[in-house]
Amino acid sequence: MSLIIAGRFQTFPAAESAAQKLFSRGYLEEDVTLFFVNPSGQHARHPIGDDVGTDAGASAAPKGTGKGVTIGAVIGAIVGVAVFAVFQLPLLISVIAAGVGAYVGSLAGAMSHTRKPKSAHSADEPTRHAGVLVAVHVSPETQTQAATILRETGGMDIERASGRWKQGHWSDFDPLQPPHPVSEEFASQSRA
Repeated sequence: MSLIIAGRFQTFPAAESAAQKLFSRGYLEEDVTLFFVNPSGQHARHPIGDDVGTDAGASAAPKGTGKGVTIGAVIGAIVGVAVFAVFQLPLLISVIAAGVGAYVGSLAGAMSHTRKPKSAHSADEPTRHAGVLVAVHVSPETQTQAATILRETGGMDIERASGRWKQGHWSDFDPLQPPHPVSEEFASQSRA
């Protein structure tokens, strides 16, 4: 695995300027790469898009649907029997009322068990924001210098990672993994 320092920039020109600063400090072109990271949810990890296969807030919906069908069918049947008894309409009306009640109950049950999903990341866990990422393949000796250069050139969310660096690119970059921020103390060590 390779040691990688990366920083996020708002624009490609800002990222290119940071890369030029890295080159002027002796970093090789094969050790620096730039690429765009899409906003959360737009990484097309599934055939219909999005980053996850199911909505976490809808995980209990099938349970609610089952309860709703049962309760709705019973209420619909009671209403149907009442309509049958009072108005002397055909028994088919009771069956239709039970079916309508079951359908409405299934919708109500599913919706009652659908909740706003909790954030995928806790308040303590950093999330990866969209932007142009400048990634630098570094050694333990040059990592603080690279972090400092990225920060000084306007880089945000400076991170340290371990990954595969192949042919001048961070080949196993996963946008769904939260970044591991480089602390201010780490970056200030290179200034001392």
